[in-house]
Amino acid sequence: MKNPWEEISLADYENHMKLDSVMQLQALNEMMKAQFNDYPVSNIMILGIAGGNGLEHISKDKFERVYGVDVNADYLKEVIYRYSDLNDILECLCINLMNEAHKLPKTDMVIANLLVEYIGYECFQKVIQQANPEYVSCIIQINIEDNWVSDSPYLHVFDGLEKVHHQMEEHTLKRIMLEINYNIIKTLEYMLPNGKKLVRLDFSRI
Repeated sequence: MKNPWEEISLADYENHMKLDSVMQLQALNEMMKAQFNDYPVSNIMILGIAGGNGLEHISKDKFERVYGVDVNADYLKEVIYRYSDLNDILECLCINLMNEAHKLPKTDMVIANLLVEYIGYECFQKVIQQANPEYVSCIIQINIEDNWVSDSPYLHVFDGLEKVHHQMEEHTLKRIMLEINYNIIKTLEYMLPNGKKLVRLDFSRI
């Protein structure tokens, strides 16, 4: 069965995410700048990289290798095109984390933004155990109101995601990370329009 993310065009996804009523593309971009710079790592993996939002904050002086992972091959082609200046350090990997986590390389740090929602806690544990990073930084969406996709002209583009979406809870993510020996070291919140917030949770290996 195809992953629903393979059916969503990058243009529809990004146009939805950057609407003034949603503002997630802008918020994630700002938050990723800090994710890239907060820890002494030279090798990182970005899961669910989509179109590469945030990669303009990557410094070649700091990073030797950046892995961009996504299930959608078209997204990755666009990342390579948009960020050709990073080609000597950026490696894009088309991997379905649900059944191909074993293909992931080892890395110093994993960044997983709005990703755990679509693979579930158990799969995320396997992904982290495979990559075996020193640090993990996640951004999850907390829905203060009921709807997990903000209303927009692109709303129905995301209908297929209902099959794979999981509601996120901070305490559950902390618990499942502790089960695989990762301890919470930082929590930050970013309020969004439409009764939602992004929560950044950072972990380090015990």
